[in-house]
Amino acid sequence: MKNHIVSNSLINDFIQDDSVEEIWINGPGHIFVARNGISELTSVVLSENEIIVLVEQLLRNTGRRLDISHPFVDATLPDGSRLHAVIPDITKKWPAINIRKFGSAAPNLEFLVEKQMLDSQIASLLKEMVGNSKNILISGTTGAGKTTFLSSLLNTLPANTRIITCEEVFELKLNSSDWVALQTREMNLESEGEVSLRRLIREALRMRPDRLVLGEVRQAEALDLLIALNSGMSGMATIHANSAREAINKLMLLPLLGGPNIQAEFVKKTVGQVIDFAIHLERNQTGFRQVAEIIEISNDPIRDNIKTNSIYTANQSKRKLSEAV
Repeated sequence: MKNHIVSNSLINDFIQDDSVEEIWINGPGHIFVARNGISELTSVVLSENEIIVLVEQLLRNTGRRLDISHPFVDATLPDGSRLHAVIPDITKKWPAINIRKFGSAAPNLEFLVEKQMLDSQIASLLKEMVGNSKNILISGTTGAGKTTFLSSLLNTLPANTRIITCEEVFELKLNSSDWVALQTREMNLESEGEVSLRRLIREALRMRPDRLVLGEVRQAEALDLLIALNSGMSGMATIHANSAREAINKLMLLPLLGGPNIQAEFVKKTVGQVIDFAIHLERNQTGFRQVAEIIEISNDPIRDNIKTNSIYTANQSKRKLSEAV
């Protein structure tokens, strides 16, 4: 029998329902769930007090806080789901709650093939990329399946591969016995004790990783990732973008947030040197997720620019896979 995460039986039923991928609450009568990528308004109605109690229960034992000075929170729930919550006056009237579920089992490429996210030929290509220590950037919009896809790639690695993952909150699910998962920490009431993604990357490099993994590139930690990969480290990361090429362009912009002395030309050359492949995932209006595009990245010394070569798109009849890895 599954354990109850919260006392509210209706919300707990959604949390325990394997067909529900995400739950979000906008207010007392606005509670939604997503199944197979499609959102639906439920008939559940909670009172304002029940919503407040729900947030308190979800945050219990997470080590994270939510108050006027800290109106946003990200946390990992006991079942591995990710919680994001925001309270007034950042929201207009009621707390806004999102619970993103990731399932209990570590995903693999065979599971993605069964879900028709990719075919067996692409799965073999991806497994070879990972086995050859290629540096991979995974892009997509919210809900495209980036975290599950990244976990699946990492789960193709040999058992003796030492993996260090850095995330804002724990989301990745790996079956490796030599895996250290790190997550950020918010500052305390005395404005001390914060541990950022940038700090996690620096610490991870002291832990003898065979593979360095950044759960999601959002800001200046992109610079630390590029520097680590430029030192010969193998790694992977996800990023929000609308295409594989947009993901590369974004990766060239984010390191500039690292400080005024960071040169765009240095970043561009480094991206071309260290990122081998960008893989873009898409989710359409029916909720269907797929690998939409794979591009190969290199530096073009003649044009002094980054060169991209499309080796796969979901709608092309001929796939250029034989020389990809």
